Amino acid sequence: MKQPGLFDIQISDISSTMLLTLYTHAIESQSKNPIINDPKAVEITSALNHQMVNSPDRMYRELGNGKLDKKLVVFIALRAQKYDDYSSEFLKQSPTGTIVNLGCGLDTRFWRIDNGKTQFYDLDLPEVISIKKNLCNETDRYHMIASSVLDYKWMEDLKKQGTGPFLFLAEGLFMYLEKNAVKNLVIKLQSEFPGSELACEVVNESVVSGQLKGALKIKMQKRHHLGQGAAFISGLTNGHEIESWSPGIRLLDEWSHFDTNEKKLGWVRLYGKIPAMRRVQWTVHYKLGQARDVNTVKS
Repeated sequence: MKQPGLFDIQISDISSTMLLTLYTHAIESQSKNPIINDPKAVEITSALNHQMVNSPDRMYRELGNGKLDKKLVVFIALRAQKYDDYSSEFLKQSPTGTIVNLGCGLDTRFWRIDNGKTQFYDLDLPEVISIKKNLCNETDRYHMIASSVLDYKWMEDLKKQGTGPFLFLAEGLFMYLEKNAVKNLVIKLQSEFPGSELACEVVNESVVSGQLKGALKIKMQKRHHLGQGAAFISGLTNGHEIESWSPGIRLLDEWSHFDTNEKKLGWVRLYGKIPAMRRVQWTVHYKLGQARDVNTVKS
């Protein structure tokens, strides 16, 4: 594996969270009774560790030395497992279907869920993909797209290359985008890929503008040493809100970390007994049906 000059490429505070996610996957994979098995993440972090521990950035140094909040590791691993499950269930129904990982960062989902038939696309900003191409090799079924998710040209290119049905994953992405941008993106996905599915992580509006905003900022920037730019800027009132954005969008299911009752969460599982806490940060899964199908999907 070629070692990239990671710190020769300028990435945003938001993009830097990809390293946090990658390292949590690697650490959990090597734990007792792991929630997720991600040997590719272990391989990549091993290649990056020398650069990480010598970085001027405190978060990078702590990641390289394996210093992560244990509960954060569990939360991120549970989330990854759930999105892997969405992918696997999709491929059971459509073995040759296409999965698109929006805002992929350094995620290695393809190697965890590959069924030998799917077409898989990782999409992220050019600087992120530049780093990732030094760490992972494209194949005839695994591809990388260097683009902002909001530059819709990638959709035209995808339609020329990929074959449906499509599953779009947005794990740890939408909360960093303006709400109107998220709305327009979802409607555009529905228009360009009717009948596709979308699984996306969201936060409650209270996290963005309410009482929880300050607490979250302290957690992200002081405890996890993320940059000032890594802040949530949009949220939902509830999972049905996206249904109101366009006829034909149907909520299939919702998922919270607390739904797993994972023992590794320890006393944090008690929060799951509080309804409001179950919908602070959670995942929603939609069918993006054609607008003319509104009567069918609402019945």
